[in-house]
Amino acid sequence: MLFEALMVPHRSLSRRGLWLVLAAIGAVCAANLVVFSLLRAWPVCGFAGAELLLAAMLLRLNALGARASEMLLLTPRALRVIRTDRKGRREERSLPPAWLNVEVQERPGRVPALWLGASGVREEVGRFLGETEKRDLARALSEALYRWRNPVFDNPQLAE
Repeated sequence: MLFEALMVPHRSLSRRGLWLVLAAIGAVCAANLVVFSLLRAWPVCGFAGAELLLAAMLLRLNALGARASEMLLLTPRALRVIRTDRKGRREERSLPPAWLNVEVQERPGRVPALWLGASGVREEVGRFLGETEKRDLARALSEALYRWRNPVFDNPQLAE
């Protein structure tokens, strides 16, 4: 193994934090429910429940997204890009490392894209990484490819 990088989406909210956020949203919805029911605006009550349900579903989808991952494995034979989605399905792609190019493509107003290209095939990696992480990954992978392509031989017979 010449290089290995495991990338996972950043999620700062723990399971307990998720429940606390849902409880806070539920408290706000309950307060709205009380106020609007006292004002005899009954249709708002249904929307308050729908709002809580929608928030719970979206937070759950966000939490499930933390299961996704992407792994780069560089061996002398191939660079393997292994992606696992939030449902656990794996997808693997192999690129030949001999002519592999690592390119950070600037996109105005957005996080740059990190592309790996070899033999007419291009693959974007690290889609959920930030700008700094993508640049660090590109630098580290380029250095690993350089060390593999330009080995340093230690021959004690040539040493003085």
